[in-house]
Amino acid sequence: MPRTRRLRSTGWVRVVRAPEAPEPVRLTGVPVAPVARAVADAVSGLSAAAEVRALLTEAVRGGHCEPSAIVRELSRARLLSRPHVVDAVDALLTEGRARSEERLYALVREFGLPDPLWNVDLRLPGGPHLGGVDAYWPDQAVAVELDTRAPRQDDDALWSEHARKREHLERLGITVVHLTPRKLREAVEQQATVVRTALMAAPDRHPAAYVVVLPR
Repeated sequence: MPRTRRLRSTGWVRVVRAPEAPEPVRLTGVPVAPVARAVADAVSGLSAAAEVRALLTEAVRGGHCEPSAIVRELSRARLLSRPHVVDAVDALLTEGRARSEERLYALVREFGLPDPLWNVDLRLPGGPHLGGVDAYWPDQAVAVELDTRAPRQDDDALWSEHARKREHLERLGITVVHLTPRKLREAVEQQATVVRTALMAAPDRHPAAYVVVLPR
């Protein structure tokens, strides 16, 4: 409810006053707050890390929203300064990344792609560290990187670092395929086609620079 409305909570209905209302979505014709916003509003009234963690996990495991959307709303509501919320978010992001990796493994297996080297670091021989990737096909010089970042205060700096790494790899002739958890969940066949196309296009590209591959 807008802060100017004089409505009170009653029964199981709790009024949450906010400076601006979210853009509603409709469920069975009823306008409701988006899941990420509803979760953030509920978290604002919780003080136990276990309760916050359970709420966040249910929203993500149930496929109702992405971890990044929840973190964005928690940041907007200035809840990331609370230690118990930060702990729950860190646990959520760790689990979210693990689930994304499982989907990537399944994509390679179910769509008959050649097995890559999983979770490796790339380096120039005797030179600097180029960065880690989630999957790498050395014969085709194709890398897959999962973007499981969540928006934080330092997101711009982190994004710049990711962009620099990608540009550096591509200058060396390595094709970087960028996948997000949402794409892996909602458009897995399309993402498999993207990876397969990158692998098939390898013979038409200039040979990539030789890099050292190390376990991460």
